Amino acid sequence: QVEVVESGGGLVQPGGSLRLTCATSGRIFSIYNLNWYRQAPGKQRELVASIFISSGGSTKYADSVKGRFTISRDSTKNTMYLQMNSLKPEDTAVYFCNADVFVAGVGRRDLWGQGTQVTISS
Repeated sequence: QVEVVESGGGLVQPGGSLRLTCATSGRIFSIYNLNWYRQAPGKQRELVASIFISSGGSTKYADSVKGRFTISRDSTKNTMYLQMNSLKPEDTAVYFCNADVFVAGVGRRDLWGQGTQVTISS
């Protein structure tokens, strides 16, 4: 079974930091792109950060998180991270991991995790 699982969410005070982890498992032959999305209550899901594996590992961020969030990947552990610093109350949301991958014997698939809650509050 191929899946992605997020972890690392929690309650943090404004100005604090969190690191989210996304672990991929299963017969993933190759990874094209890895993304972090978030969805706040009553709002649409938005793309927060991307890492383009098939394009040499370049990254892209939403304007709202530039300079505060860093997306990275450890290919040896099949894991992706989102380091979040200088957190603000408006960063409160459920954060989702998304992986655009090629699954052996199946083909290209768009995988989603179940989400992890991040709450920024004093």
